This record gives sequence, structure tokens and C-alpha cells, in this order.
Amino acid sequence: MTDGRALADGERIPAFANDWALFLDVDGTLLDIALYPNAVAVSPSLYDVLQGAFRLSGGAVALISGRSLSDLDRLFGPMRFPAAGQHGLERRDSNGNVVRSIGAMERINSAAQNLVSQARMRQGIVVEHKGLSLALHYRNAPDMCEWAQITMQVLLGALGPGFQLVEGKMVFELKPGGRDKGTAIADFMSETPFAGRLPVFIGDDVTDEDGFTVVNIAGGHSIKVGPGKSIARWHLRDAHSVRCWLQAYLDFLETGATA
Repeated sequence: MTDGRALADGERIPAFANDWALFLDVDGTLLDIALYPNAVAVSPSLYDVLQGAFRLSGGAVALISGRSLSDLDRLFGPMRFPAAGQHGLERRDSNGNVVRSIGAMERINSAAQNLVSQARMRQGIVVEHKGLSLALHYRNAPDMCEWAQITMQVLLGALGPGFQLVEGKMVFELKPGGRDKGTAIADFMSETPFAGRLPVFIGDDVTDEDGFTVVNIAGGHSIKVGPGKSIARWHLRDAHSVRCWLQAYLDFLETGATA
């Protein structure tokens, strides 16, 4: 990297270019994973790097996350980045226009009430109702993995057709089908300022594979963070490596802007 940090074993990164459209997962990618979803914070240095990359790329930086848009704005405010929340179920374009898949909201609300009731007496289990999707975290209760999976599978059956169960890092999530991180990236790539640029997506979890697929088909750069099988073509070790990489990318953009 141009920040002076040597690459760790197994890390592979593409050469920087001025025509990138940059898409960034949040938890496990920009931010280290915490025990609870609300126990993370964006450092001033990371905020400054993202803001700088956004400015020098003409706005071609978007957040692609399982978190809701409101949660992303809480973390990354006062900037309101183009973003896809809840795995693509809601998306805000560069003009601030928001589109949400709200057709299944009543069924998700009903499932959330059921899940909260079941999880109330199970220590370490965290239910996260994001509005359009429903997550069950067992990071603080790893011995509850089987219970969490069975519980969410039963809820999936009760929700009826059109829903899917997604497994992530110590979490199971129920969401309507048809939208994912890949469809969100494809939508961004059809719009200014992303259109005509080379897509680059960095993510760490199974749910990011949909985004990697879209980026690979487009001939872009897919970057997997951390261990695990992936179709991504490049690799970074952890969130700290991602933050170093982003600083190096900003340095590259600043050099190009002043050359």
C-alpha cells in the first residue's frame, strides 16, 4: 500500500485508478464487529477519509449495509452518503431520493413480536428489528446457534412465500426476497455519478457475495475482508487493513487532484 504498511500474508489489492465507483460494507469491513450492533462508532479519522474520497471521486462512494439507512446516518452523520440499507431493501441515491420495499412490513412486524417473545428469556440473544428485515444475533450466546437457526426457520415458514433466511457472522436474518446487495450496486451503477465507472466493492460476510457477483460480472474489483470462501478476486485481512487501504486510496486521489 502507498501508506507504507506492508501487505500481510494472503492480502491482494488492485492498483488504484481514478475511475472507480466505491461500494463499502460497514460492519466487519469499515468497522470492527462489536458484541452488540449499537456498540460501534465511526472515528473522526475514518469519517474524514470517507468524506475526502467522496469529494474527490465526484460522489462515487456508497455504503452497502445490512443496517438500516437511519442507523447508517446515525453512525456516519452529518454526511448522508448514497447508501443501501437492510441488504438492499432500502436505497438512497446521490440526490437523496429513497426507495423502500415496504410491501411485507406487516408480516415482518408480526414475526418480530413473535421473536422478541421467544428470545426474552434467553440470555445473550439480541433481536434487531430493522423495519423491513429481522435479525437474530447470538454473538454473546454462541451455544444458542442451533436454537437460533431453528427458530428463524420456523418463522420463515410462517411468513409464507417471498421471504428468505440469510446467515451471517453469528446472526440469522429474515428478509423479503428479490433485493440484495448485488441489486443495490447494480441500481447505483445505472445512475450518476456511478455510471460509466469501474465498480469496486469491499465486504466481509456471506451477504456480500451477491455484491461480489455483480461487480465481477461488470469486470470490477471485488475485495473480501477476513477469512472464508469467497468469489471475490482480492483480499484484505481485517477492518484495520480496510481503513489503511482507504487512506492510501485517498492519498492517491489527492495526488491525482494536485498533479
